Amino acid sequence: MSGEAHEGSGPNRGERRPVRVLFAADAIARRNEEMAAAVAAAAPRDLLVVAILKGSFMFAADLIRCLHHVGLAPQVEFVHLSSYRKSTHSSGQVEILKDVDSDVRNRDVLLVDDILESGRTLAFAKDLLAARGARRVMCAVLLEKPHKRAVTIDADFVGFACPDLFVVGYGMDVAHAYRELPFVGVIADGGEPH
Repeated sequence: MSGEAHEGSGPNRGERRPVRVLFAADAIARRNEEMAAAVAAAAPRDLLVVAILKGSFMFAADLIRCLHHVGLAPQVEFVHLSSYRKSTHSSGQVEILKDVDSDVRNRDVLLVDDILESGRTLAFAKDLLAARGARRVMCAVLLEKPHKRAVTIDADFVGFACPDLFVVGYGMDVAHAYRELPFVGVIADGGEPH
């Protein structure tokens, strides 16, 4: 699952560095199918998927399609939370930039996030939805850095254990760049620790 992907030509592409692949697109697709089957096995009732923006958008879209393939028909919502703003390090304070519009009372909610690291954002979102009366709040994350927790929280569904590197691609970015990559990788020559 390693390799090197180079950016194509185009506006501002000359400034971008190559990205080393950590988790390839085909491996991610297989894991999404497996996670969707595990969600279905949990027998959710009146399922609402809440994707945490922005980093999870690609993972959430693919996972939702996989949920459809296993016979689930979730409603979909988005919440935009931030503890990073323009930094690559968490501030420790979670802000709601966009809230969900749907009533979550007595529903099973699947929170979808790109990466579980400190756990602050996911714990905040889980506690918020539980306080609003969700019947059950489950969490699905593409990547997990298990040794970076600042709060006690575990995801119910995990794609991959991730090394302690700053990752980009598959929706994740640095300064809004690299989100479009179909894989998860590390910027060559300078992927700083996250």
